[in-house]
Amino acid sequence: MKHARRVGGTALTTLAALLVFLALVLPDQITRLPPGNFWGTALLRVPIEALLVIAVLLALPDRARRITATVLGVILGLLTILKIIDIGFFAVLARQFDPVLDWILFEDGYHFLEDSIGAAGAFGVAAVAVVTAVASLALMTFAVRRVSRALPKRPAAVKAGVTVAAVAWVALAAMSFQLVGGIPVASTSATDLARDTVLAVPKDIADRKAFEKEVQVDAFRDMPQDQLLGALRGKDVIIGFVESYGRDAVENTDFNQPVLNQLAADDKGLAAKGFRSQSGYLTSSTFGGGSWLAHSTFLSGLWIDNQNRYRSLVATDRLTLTSAFKRSGHRAVGFEPGVTYAWPEGDFYGYDQVYDSHTLGYNGPALSWSTMPDQFVMKQVQAYEHGKAKRPPLLMEVTLTSSHTPWTPVPQTLPWDQLGDGSVYNSMIKESESPQSLFKDPERVRRAYAGSIAYSVDSLTSYVEKYGDENTVLVMLGDHQPNSVVVGSNASKDVPISIVAKDPKVLQRITSWGWTDGLKPAPDAPVWPMNEFRDRFLTAYSPQGEPH
Repeated sequence: MKHARRVGGTALTTLAALLVFLALVLPDQITRLPPGNFWGTALLRVPIEALLVIAVLLALPDRARRITATVLGVILGLLTILKIIDIGFFAVLARQFDPVLDWILFEDGYHFLEDSIGAAGAFGVAAVAVVTAVASLALMTFAVRRVSRALPKRPAAVKAGVTVAAVAWVALAAMSFQLVGGIPVASTSATDLARDTVLAVPKDIADRKAFEKEVQVDAFRDMPQDQLLGALRGKDVIIGFVESYGRDAVENTDFNQPVLNQLAADDKGLAAKGFRSQSGYLTSSTFGGGSWLAHSTFLSGLWIDNQNRYRSLVATDRLTLTSAFKRSGHRAVGFEPGVTYAWPEGDFYGYDQVYDSHTLGYNGPALSWSTMPDQFVMKQVQAYEHGKAKRPPLLMEVTLTSSHTPWTPVPQTLPWDQLGDGSVYNSMIKESESPQSLFKDPERVRRAYAGSIAYSVDSLTSYVEKYGDENTVLVMLGDHQPNSVVVGSNASKDVPISIVAKDPKVLQRITSWGWTDGLKPAPDAPVWPMNEFRDRFLTAYSPQGEPH
């Protein structure tokens, strides 16, 4: 019995030590590792934290050792939770979790799961996450305490092992030795994570102060009304955001063909109606989600890449593209089918009218996250504003959502006179594949994504073909790349942007930009940070932006 107890105790201590080791060396970007490396060479590391903690615990008396081990176990448990969250953030958003600003994104993540695997599955995942968090704290505390009790039993052997490992760590660190690219064998990952977490608060405070200075710099704030956007006087301008329309949609040969086919067809259709287009790329301030950050970056001319900056921005009187058009004499309206609750930000953007999911007159079926088809939204653009006989020139900002995750169901493009109140979509949506079924196959997810982009782009361009005239100008762009399920974790943040117009003077104003002809930007088309567009656009279409 004693022998069995001793063997069991040794096994438990070994498991505890292994658990602590894994918590210290587990990389937070495992999705970037080559296949087969996670349980192999990626874990062959020497964690400096373990060596330091063992040395400290050995030097302490019994009571102090127990207290210290308990505290260190709780800290390691919290760091393990953060590392698991980081793994998820890198897998979906290609960036690290910000423990100060990113809590709001968990709600979006939960809704994504609901769309992908159903309400029951999402609840189950959330429950598992909570249990995992509690278990991490408990298990790490137990594991560190268990290991600490074993250290004094063979102090000489432990000291010798720590000395050898410390020498090895220094040598490996000096050589920057790596068995897997980007993961040094001399590990400091737990220390780095703790440092980044602790520094997040002062970093975000410093960023807030820097932003307060940035928002005050605006060359166009005091431009007279009769000069601002004078080259677009009398034009009806549509700014169309296409959800998740990223560079990969036109360049990733694994799934881009439906998008390329649609762009080619739309170029042909627009040309037949006398329209021309030019295109380039913008680097979005976000990736895989957080559309509101990209929208505010594009419209305000400021880099908005976190919730802190966004909240600070909407509390200012910053001149946005929408409010600039309003100041120049346009009626500024927003079509926001994704807005389902009160949206006070509409006042910040300077809209005269906002149409949301409750006021767009849609009586058809829900489409997962998207509240209504994009083509129906564009039909209401015509019915509510653009088609009125007597009206001022319009600035219409339209946010299209059919290409939002989970990319099913996506309706077919219909004749414009058959859309009615949206009930025509009932049978079409009823026969569509469920997100739960689609997400069982990553390849089909990518194809579904491409199909949704093709539909959304066509909803904008076919609208211009049917209802546009010499005074219509379309600015069409993506807000961000889709999440890593589609493009992986190493994709760029670039999104396509196009300007479409019939009046040749509109495109003559931007010839110096070097954009390429057509709706598909060339691979070497210019790439600008998204926050630069506002000033370039206002310069081009205000008096100082003469044609070149």
